Amino acid sequence: MIAHSFAKAAPAPALSIVAPAYNERPNIRPLVHAIARAMGEATWELIVVDDDSPDGTAAEVAAMVGEGAPVRCIRRVGRRGLASAVVEGLLAARSELVAVIDADLQHDETRLPVMLELLRTSDVDLVVGSRHVAGGGMGEWDMRRQRMSRVATWIAHRLAGVAVSDPMSGFFAVRRAVVEAAIYDLSQQGYKILLDILTSSPRPLKVAEVGYVFRDRHAGTSKLDVVVLIEYAFLLIDKLTRGLIPPRFVLFCAIGGLGLACHLAVLDLAIGQGMAFLPAQATATLCAMAFNYVLNNAITYRSARLKGARFVLGYLVFSAVCSLGALANISVANLTLREMGSWPLAGVAGALMSSVFNFGVATHFVWRPRRRRRRAKVVLRADA
Repeated sequence: MIAHSFAKAAPAPALSIVAPAYNERPNIRPLVHAIARAMGEATWELIVVDDDSPDGTAAEVAAMVGEGAPVRCIRRVGRRGLASAVVEGLLAARSELVAVIDADLQHDETRLPVMLELLRTSDVDLVVGSRHVAGGGMGEWDMRRQRMSRVATWIAHRLAGVAVSDPMSGFFAVRRAVVEAAIYDLSQQGYKILLDILTSSPRPLKVAEVGYVFRDRHAGTSKLDVVVLIEYAFLLIDKLTRGLIPPRFVLFCAIGGLGLACHLAVLDLAIGQGMAFLPAQATATLCAMAFNYVLNNAITYRSARLKGARFVLGYLVFSAVCSLGALANISVANLTLREMGSWPLAGVAGALMSSVFNFGVATHFVWRPRRRRRRAKVVLRADA
């Protein structure tokens, strides 16, 4: 056996810092310099987990690496989501102590040394950067966003049993072993990874809280919208049902319910305008399909949403899937009616069958993630 000698690896930094990113190129350099000023003499590394940003976020990280900054990038292709990005960054950290911070400079990096010191000198498992304790604040948030945050916090306290003051915070530091212990129970849904960790841990965690004032984004556009709130609701569904009900399926069915309301509204309007039932029913069906498709594309399958020509093709495939689902509905309902003799039960069985069928087939054929393929250039050389 041939013995190999390897250069001694550099010691692990005192703190690994994970920053999930999407289209954050203009914020990378200011973030690195801000962390460097805040950390002082303490050793650190920044792990930017980039969801294949089209604005060149990964290239900017590479430029900082070339300048000697303690930064590296995990570039994710074909998958997106803040929670899963944070988990990948945590598992790739070199330090046993890991902090999570937004890449847009909204979190106060000067609190990182305080978080690090608490983890190093006490037995706490997790330190939360809180906007709701002494020294904390919402900054320039308007009343609408403050109300949304308060409602989400109240729900987390009541339904999930989380006792920390700011379970919605995306700014925290944790022992990597805590995440590794809960890794197979993490939902990784949506944006609230802290709540995911708190509710997935196999044991009660010792938590400390450090106040910070939330700041305005340095550059770029905010990712906060109504879909973030919906994804938060699905994280709660996943936790409350212990993963038995896929959150995306719940949303798919909820939009189906809205589609039924749309169908009935169009049907009523068409009949009110003197249209015969069958043409009115056909019109209402087409409108409901289009309604369901647009909402599912924008919300349920947001991370794989279709645009341009693929949007049109997706609609045609979705309509075909729903037509097959209707046949499955009728077949199962008819079978249940014959066997059980109950039309309400038959109706429920048919609706459930079509929902499961439509969800499974649409997920696989309409919104299945597509990878961009690049053809390799083959160059043949013939030596004389």
